[in-house]
Amino acid sequence: MEKLIGVLKVKVIKGINLVVMDTAASDPHVIIAMGSQKVKTRTVKNNCNPVWNDEVSLAVQDLDAPIKLSVFDKDTFTGDDHMGDADIDIKPYIEYLRAGLANLPEGHIVHKVTPNRENCLAEESPIIWKNGKLVQHMFLRLKNAATGEVEIQLEWVDVRGCKGLGS
Repeated sequence: MEKLIGVLKVKVIKGINLVVMDTAASDPHVIIAMGSQKVKTRTVKNNCNPVWNDEVSLAVQDLDAPIKLSVFDKDTFTGDDHMGDADIDIKPYIEYLRAGLANLPEGHIVHKVTPNRENCLAEESPIIWKNGKLVQHMFLRLKNAATGEVEIQLEWVDVRGCKGLGS
């Protein structure tokens, strides 16, 4: 069994212009998967611009394990409909975590990750020093969907007794 490196908190903030799957709207929820772990937000009824503000956590054992965000429309009698997905690239964030930054001014932007063909970013993604921690804010453009973005925020939690990122 692999050792726990830390916990990645993912705040799923909101969906923007998601695809209409039912008559006039959708009942979206988000699933974030990493390895065998799957965490899910609550379902927001009848809304293509849902606000979740749900925080989910992933136990990280491998920094190279892909993290996938998927949006689904909740259906009562049939399987949930896929509304799009995005890859969450944490490599730039982890790079700055490893630098061991400390005592930066509140709100200081450490780095901005630029959208490119290798990531799902819809716009620049700042890595910011906030409340004594590094957080990264992302707007992810959904793939395999006609339209839609999901806004999230990442925050790393070191776990006591683990060697953490510095090892």
